[in-house]
Amino acid sequence: MSLLSIFATAILPVVAVAGAGFALGRLKGTDPDALNTITVYVLAPALVVHSLATSSLAGNTILSVVLAVVLFTTAMLLLAEGVGRLTGHSEPLLGAFVLVSIFPNTGNYGIPLADFAFGATGRSTAVLVTALQGVLLYTVGIYIAARGSGGSPLADMRRVFGVPLIYAVVVALALRWVGAVPPTESTAMQTLELLGNASIPVMLLILGIQLSNVDGDSDFRSVSIASAMKLLLAPVLAFAAVLAVGFQNQTVARVVVLLLATPTGVTTIILVGAFSHQSTDRSPGEFVSATVFLTTVTSAVTVTLLVWLLQSGLVL
Repeated sequence: MSLLSIFATAILPVVAVAGAGFALGRLKGTDPDALNTITVYVLAPALVVHSLATSSLAGNTILSVVLAVVLFTTAMLLLAEGVGRLTGHSEPLLGAFVLVSIFPNTGNYGIPLADFAFGATGRSTAVLVTALQGVLLYTVGIYIAARGSGGSPLADMRRVFGVPLIYAVVVALALRWVGAVPPTESTAMQTLELLGNASIPVMLLILGIQLSNVDGDSDFRSVSIASAMKLLLAPVLAFAAVLAVGFQNQTVARVVVLLLATPTGVTTIILVGAFSHQSTDRSPGEFVSATVFLTTVTSAVTVTLLVWLLQSGLVL
């Protein structure tokens, strides 16, 4: 396994597409709001539903993955809330701090990385984790992003049920349960796959556009703390969650750890842009974009090292 090959295969394409969005934002002053809406209400639901419906992992393995992801997310949520408050953050920046600390980029970053590092098993596991992350992100994530908007917690939670992804996932699970998922070559599944695949470059373009508007005077201390939690603390908690749950398939266990240790998810930018109250003095959008950028760049070191540790059998 070449560390340079890992970088070229999994990280460089992300940087290249985001760079195109950055150039678009700088040269054309493109507003990402419309792309945010399209992604939240059309592209992301298609990606998650198609992934969930076509996953080939066994039932007990799926259950282990679900438990590990939920356990990891809960632990990271509690720690991020505590660290955020101890370091003086308040809403809406506190919500943004929590989001970037707990939600990894398991989709456009994690899927190709897992496929390259662990083959077909890696890709299947990454698809499942991405589906789970989608459900958590568009429920818990939306609530966290919206809670600082000035409304009541109940009103914020109602916004969660206005996002179609949660209903689409329920339908996909029901279809799979009764064995009524359409064939992969059917028009419906091909359409979902087409839309889902489109979400990946669109998310990266949004990342680049958001980064083009980042103020150079952003709070580097806050960004550094959140980035350290995502790249250094998250892998440790991922190991702990996998060991606590117990996996019969060690390859799947290693892939889960790798995916949860990926940099901050691009979708956090979308959620903050769509649901968070944008403070006039310290913009959550700029903070999230800067953290996504820093964790993505720094992960060239942390993720490639983790892949080496996992493949060599030194851990798990």
